[in-house]
Amino acid sequence: MASMMTLGTAAMADDAKTVGILIPGSKSDKGWMESGYDGLVAAQEKYGDKLKVQMIENINYADMEQAITQLAVGNELVIGVGGQTQAAVYKIAPRFPDTKFSIVGGNEGDSPANVAGYDVKQAEIAFVAGAAAAMLSKNGAVSYVGGLEIPSIVNAGTEFGNGARYINPDIKYFENYTGDFDDVAKSKEATLAAIAQGADVHYHILNLGLRGMEQAAKEKSTHIIGSYTDRCGTDPLYIAYSITGVGFQVQYAIDELMSGSWAPGYKPFGLAMGSSASDMVVCDGTPEMKQKLDEIKADILSGKIKVLEG
Repeated sequence: MASMMTLGTAAMADDAKTVGILIPGSKSDKGWMESGYDGLVAAQEKYGDKLKVQMIENINYADMEQAITQLAVGNELVIGVGGQTQAAVYKIAPRFPDTKFSIVGGNEGDSPANVAGYDVKQAEIAFVAGAAAAMLSKNGAVSYVGGLEIPSIVNAGTEFGNGARYINPDIKYFENYTGDFDDVAKSKEATLAAIAQGADVHYHILNLGLRGMEQAAKEKSTHIIGSYTDRCGTDPLYIAYSITGVGFQVQYAIDELMSGSWAPGYKPFGLAMGSSASDMVVCDGTPEMKQKLDEIKADILSGKIKVLEG
């Protein structure tokens, strides 16, 4: 298992709050994990020596329970960054009834009394991303690659396709799952297969596997809609970004701890929580494009457009 890092200033305040955070993947994956880490860094800058953080990153699923246990010893709050931490948190949390646990990407379920689940609602913003992809595609063909074939990831893929068809009913849509968020070779292979059939705009829910999609898009001069964080202008491969506020939720959990208002239970985020929690940014989009995407977001919020959970 990866070693634990202690983050914070050298001289901690006597009343410093202690937070343990598990980032199962790489904190520099340009995706979910990096967004979560960015939120942690922002919280550290905000609270300074009043916050002491222990972090574990890059671990195998088999080590998840051990990592959660390690963080639960001596920390007031433990944050699992990713729905893949939920099963381990649910198992370990009852052993530490005085510790608070927050899951970023948590689903609604029968959770222990000291666990909060924050739902990023990826399927919701995936619909908007699909609409953006259809507007941006020159070939009338778009693709999606997901990692693990679990409900939230599959629902996002379904809604990406639905969003694309909402704009162009005749669009070609290619969907693939690699079975691993970090498998570069498989995500490259899946993206190249979609490109061979005409796809020129790609979307993903991947971690390090995104590198494979980038390789394919670069080789074939196609483009990617990125996830989680607006990084417009940093890489010409990316023409838009869906914002799913992973970092925003990490900050939210820490803010709640610091203010004494942390509460357990399920909490949906998504579009209803504002643009920091969920949004769609087209890097060089026209005013007409933005207006259409704003209309779609409003229709999802009102229930006029219904999307799957996840």
